[in-house]
Amino acid sequence: MSAFEASAAAGGAERRRAPRIRPIPPDAGSGPVHTPTLEELKTVPRHAGEAAFFFFDQHFQFNAAKVLPGEYFVSDENLVIQTVLGSCIAACLWDSRSRVGGMNHFMLPDSSSTEQSGRYGSYAMEVLINELMKIGGRRETMQAKVFGGGQVMANFSSVNVGERNTAFVREYLATERIPIVSEDVLDIYPRKVVFFPVTGKAMVKRLAHAHPDLAVAEKTRGDAAVVAQSNRGGSIDLF
Repeated sequence: MSAFEASAAAGGAERRRAPRIRPIPPDAGSGPVHTPTLEELKTVPRHAGEAAFFFFDQHFQFNAAKVLPGEYFVSDENLVIQTVLGSCIAACLWDSRSRVGGMNHFMLPDSSSTEQSGRYGSYAMEVLINELMKIGGRRETMQAKVFGGGQVMANFSSVNVGERNTAFVREYLATERIPIVSEDVLDIYPRKVVFFPVTGKAMVKRLAHAHPDLAVAEKTRGDAAVVAQSNRGGSIDLF
């Protein structure tokens, strides 16, 4: 009996094996981390769709990369990555083994045409994962923190883009087997998000909303800024 026949007799179709995680050197990710100067950040050639606006953040005392809608940024250096969200989504991916991380900022789940743009989640997520892998990240050890998807416009509920974006990113990451360890999504608030790519730390500030009719309800339920959702041990700090 051939090997194939023996396999078929034992259990039919061949079972799919989970990918093996290759060992990494003991010193990987444990060496000194470079802290880039603003001049270094501004002079490095950038790819299409990569964030290219850099500044010194006085609050955090770090050089920062600002991710605009449709952009992404990945790094293995001491800096912060920032963005501001409404109904858009920012996915922050981090590989704890290689200590690299990145953020994207997309506006809609996908395009109705063949356009490939970081404005659409289907393309933005693929680009972010691939760019992280280029600097040492591995898909099987990545984890995600997800932000945004707010219904920030009052009286605009017929097509809730934030809900669609949130559902998309959750489904995409589940398909890719990248766990969401923390999230702060939906609700009515714009958000400012800060992400530290080397440590994976994320911080979020909920900004003033455009729903004045809900002010009384907010007083009843308490300060809405402290309800950032977290699950499976991930952490989101407020600032």
